[in-house]
Amino acid sequence: MEQSIKFEEAMQKLSDIVSKLENAEGSLDEMIRLYEEGMTLVKSCERQLDAYEATITRLNDSAEGNIDAE
Repeated sequence: MEQSIKFEEAMQKLSDIVSKLENAEGSLDEMIRLYEEGMTLVKSCERQLDAYEATITRLNDSAEGNIDAE
């Protein structure tokens, strides 16, 4: 799986995987592979969200610092 997958792409793939798992499409081996792929995507999304949150926090802190300095 590509490490630099975009958040939106990962979410779309997760949606597809969930649909397949809910509909029990495929063999048990395929279901397990899909589940593993889904968990990898979830972790990737969590890392990206954490990075986005850190960036937003840093930007807010920076903006508040600039406002307080004025």
